[in-house]
This record gives sequence, C-alpha cells and structure tokens, in this order.
Amino acid sequence: MNAAPDRGASAGPVSAPARGALSFQLPRTLEAGEPPAVRDEVRLMVARGEAPLVHGRFLDLPEHLLPGDLLVVNASATIPAALSARRSDGTAAELHLSTPEPPPAGRPDRWIVELRRGGERFPGTAGEALALPAAGSAELLAPYLASRRLWVARLRLPEPLERYLDAYGAPIRYAHEPHARPLVDHQTIFATEPGSAEMPSAARPFTRRAIAALRARGVGIARLVLHSGVSSLERGERPYPERYRVPAATAARVNAARRVIAVGTTVVRALETVAGEDGTVHAGEGWTSLTVTPERGVRAVDGLLTGWHEPDASHLLMLEAIAGRGLLERSYAAAVARGYRWHEFGDSHLILP
Repeated sequence: MNAAPDRGASAGPVSAPARGALSFQLPRTLEAGEPPAVRDEVRLMVARGEAPLVHGRFLDLPEHLLPGDLLVVNASATIPAALSARRSDGTAAELHLSTPEPPPAGRPDRWIVELRRGGERFPGTAGEALALPAAGSAELLAPYLASRRLWVARLRLPEPLERYLDAYGAPIRYAHEPHARPLVDHQTIFATEPGSAEMPSAARPFTRRAIAALRARGVGIARLVLHSGVSSLERGERPYPERYRVPAATAARVNAARRVIAVGTTVVRALETVAGEDGTVHAGEGWTSLTVTPERGVRAVDGLLTGWHEPDASHLLMLEAIAGRGLLERSYAAAVARGYRWHEFGDSHLILP
C-alpha cells in the first residue's frame, strides 16, 4: 500500500489536559485482540514535526528512514508469566509474575506479582497464601512500593522457576484478548534472552523481509535488553524498576549513528538510563527507575517506533518528551479517527520530530 499523507485530524475524542499524560476515549472496537495474519503488514503512521501525517504499512518503514540511521531493539524474550492460582476460600485467580524483587531487598524466591481474574485486577491480602500448580504456592508479603495492584510475594516451587513456568505457565493476556495464544505469538524476531513478563511489542511487526529491506536502505540494527514487567499500569501510575543491559558494542553504535530510533518505550528507558547529559551513551546494566517525562526530555534518542498506548498512560509522557504535545495530540486524534488498532497485536507509530 502506498503511503498516504494526512493534512491533520480534528482533536475529536482527544483532549489536552493542562497536566498529566494525554487523555482520550479509546473505542473498544480499536482494541486488537488477535494477531494480524501477517506481522509486517500492520498499519504504520509516520509523524514528523509540522509535516502532514503519513499513513501506510509497516513494510514502508525503510522509506521513512535514512542511510546511517540506527534502530535499537530490545532482545528480551517473553516468559510464560501467568499461573493459575487458588485462594484459601477456593476462589480461582491468576497470578502474573512481573519482575524479581529489586535490590537491595531482593531475594531469589521473591517476585513482584499481580493478581487477576477474568482479565481484571483482583485484590489480595497481606499474608495470604495462594495455591499454585504441582503443589507450588505464593505468599503475598506486602504491597509493592505505593502500588494498589502489585505485591511482593514469596514463591515456593517444586522446581527451578524457568522449568516451572515452561511446564505450568502461560503468556499474560488481558480482557481485550478473547482467546489464549501460544507463547510464540508473544515473541519478537529479536527475542533471545527470556525475562519479560510481557512482550516488548513495538518490535513485533519485524520480519526477515522487513529487516532485509532496512539493511538494503543502509539502516542499522543494534540490540539491548530490558526485561519489562506487567504493563497494566493504573492511569497516571509511573513505571516501576526494571532490569536492563546496554552492551558496549550497542553504546558505540548509538554514539556513531546519524540518528537513533528506539524501537519501543523499553529501549528509550534503557538508553536514557545510560546517557550522559551530553547524550553520550555508555555501557551499563542493572535496574532502572527512570521515568522519561517532557520536563526531563531525552538525550540519546532522536525518534521512536512504538505501538499505541492507552489513555493517560505514563508512556504517553515519554512520547510527549520525544514528539512534543502538539504532534502527539495530532497523531492520536488521527489514529482514533482512522481506526488504528491498539495493544500488542496492533498497529505502529513512527515519531520523527
């Protein structure tokens, strides 16, 4: 499909509150509950400064990039982080593993978890023990930080966690997904290091032919790792600490690139964590608590390829830091008006301010 320019859309359902992330009404019909038939044929909107928005397909991506540009992708692989659970009163629930408990308090048997039932958040109680498959258990120890939805839990499992999840876990899914999907549907082509509770989904549309077209255009691809936790943030809730690693080779390529295009908000978070005030990126690893906001801005990233984020999500503050409020409002108004699809199986958004 040839790319089509958009001279702008009215704000429509998108509003611009004086404070906070972008707020708008997301019609349920725009929530993608099933993966597309072909990964790299999802829609792509290109948002560039004051220029008209451009609407095309993901395979058009090389046309909007320049030789010498560098795409930085997340090589984290999704783990089957959802476990069936049962409360002491017999109530069925689902336990979502998010991340190991961060240091300095973190222990190998403690994870940050979320309780769900029927795709919706489910309350828990401190000291409560949940029965897990094969005589495993999870004890809810305390709420995590200031969250009303996350818990520190002690896991007691009959075998090492990775093997246990392979045997009894499933990919996390939410109310917008009517059917369970195999783990492969929740992986990107770059996934090599298991650790993410949910897929770093901005890279899901990449395929071998898409990568070949980018290389033919002279666009490079570099990898880092950020293991993402559960993404079901409450409105206005900031992201929690996550594990990351930026290799020295990736840092060097970022510093030498013509432009750096982050593939996903996880990549922005990792790169900005290791960027100096002058924008120079250094190798590093550990846990990051960074929240990228318009006030903080970005130092290492020149553009972003991402999916479409829910109303008031803190990730929209990161997008605003890169795009500016006006371009973000214009993009989201057009996405709603033109029927772009949301969530991990949805469409793509390339921001080149």
